[in-house]
Amino acid sequence: MDNKSFREQAHLLVDWMADYMGEVENFTVKSKVQPGAIYQSLPELAPSEGEEMSAIMQDFNNIIMPGITHWQSPNFFAYFPANSSYPSVLAEMLTATLGTQCMIWETSPAAAELEERMMNWLKAMTGIPAGWHGVIQDTASAATLASILSARERFTDYAGNQDGPAALTGLRVYCSSETHSSIEKAVKIAGLGRANLVKVGVDEHFRMDLPALRRAIECDLVAGHKPFCIVASLGTTGCTAIDPIAAIAELACQYNIWLHVDAAYAGTALVLPEYRYMIEGIELADSFVFNPHKWMFTNFDCSAYFVKDKEALIHTFEILPEYLKTGTRGQVNDYRDWGVPLGRRFRALKLWFVIRSFGIEGIRKKVREHIRLADWFRNEIIADDRFELMAQVTLNLVCFRLHPKGIDDIKDLNRLNELLLSKLNATGKVYLTHTKLNNAYTLRMVIAQTYVQERHVIAAWELIRTMAEDISG
Repeated sequence: MDNKSFREQAHLLVDWMADYMGEVENFTVKSKVQPGAIYQSLPELAPSEGEEMSAIMQDFNNIIMPGITHWQSPNFFAYFPANSSYPSVLAEMLTATLGTQCMIWETSPAAAELEERMMNWLKAMTGIPAGWHGVIQDTASAATLASILSARERFTDYAGNQDGPAALTGLRVYCSSETHSSIEKAVKIAGLGRANLVKVGVDEHFRMDLPALRRAIECDLVAGHKPFCIVASLGTTGCTAIDPIAAIAELACQYNIWLHVDAAYAGTALVLPEYRYMIEGIELADSFVFNPHKWMFTNFDCSAYFVKDKEALIHTFEILPEYLKTGTRGQVNDYRDWGVPLGRRFRALKLWFVIRSFGIEGIRKKVREHIRLADWFRNEIIADDRFELMAQVTLNLVCFRLHPKGIDDIKDLNRLNELLLSKLNATGKVYLTHTKLNNAYTLRMVIAQTYVQERHVIAAWELIRTMAEDISG
């Protein structure tokens, strides 16, 4: 392909992209292909000769698109979103065109300095302490791993990296029973062992139980274990429960334990001044993460990680081979020392495009609207005596279930709600997912897609009510 044909094909692709983004709500939200169908539709071997782009795009439309679940559909109410937006897509196009590898300042000064500025913008936008330092990670999972490794190294005076398992005996990490599975994965990767992750019980609102946390720490100290890290959740995956950050932070300070706050999804709500109460006490914590690629309309992947002690982070990860030595080291941020990967994408560019295009007030307007729509949906659930709320609605996730009169056995209710979810998703008109709260099968309605409107939520509610009538009579 030469420059002329590239220009022609690029224009065609942009037209396809614009058409898709304008029509995505008309697609079946969740792919209906059977396992193996896409694989079997692809040739066993790669072509020996190059093919025309028209043939490639034909196969893209006929083979690939049927296997796509449309995360950018305003009828997508599942999981937490991996949102996109028009300005973010444009920035991704530039990122792909530039093809920069942003491992150190020297390899692209603009990438490093834009990232530093974007992290400072986000601090001011969300209320993170001004003296903290930020870096873009690919995901919150990677940020949490970086936090646990930094905590491990600071606690062991960096003997973990030097001496390996011998320095890690008895180290303990604490989180709630509702905390994201990435915490357990990070503990395993960090060489601590799953047995040294202490899952603390929760209260009636699924928040970490502070007295239970204190008892767990004190019991471990008596037993000779070494408490060194607590992971608190600002918005659990199951129901967006908000752990009591201030009280946990005071406890962490009392026992000299690193506190990491995982706000992967809910952290975007901190752009609203009325939700800053969620991070009261954050100045006593050690690290914090949230994902603009979830609720701040920025394409996956873009995770904003902040740390109080940047030297602990850098000392944990830095390695300086001869081929990476530069004359600017020490004068600039070489972000390859701030996490696991050496290679880094130019993620700051799309964040810059999004924040400038929407503006802080534009982001706030959308986030407030999503919260308003969730409150409307919550009130509809309460008003319909066939349904019940299963958790407190803190932001824009509504956890609910169908509970017809005369059916009270939890196994029967679980089967009924599993059937309801299956039938809803089979329509192709909406996509919801579930969790279990106190062993009860619970439907999750997440109202957060970038371009979702009230009409989409109303249509989803009407479909849920109709389907509930069909299966319960």
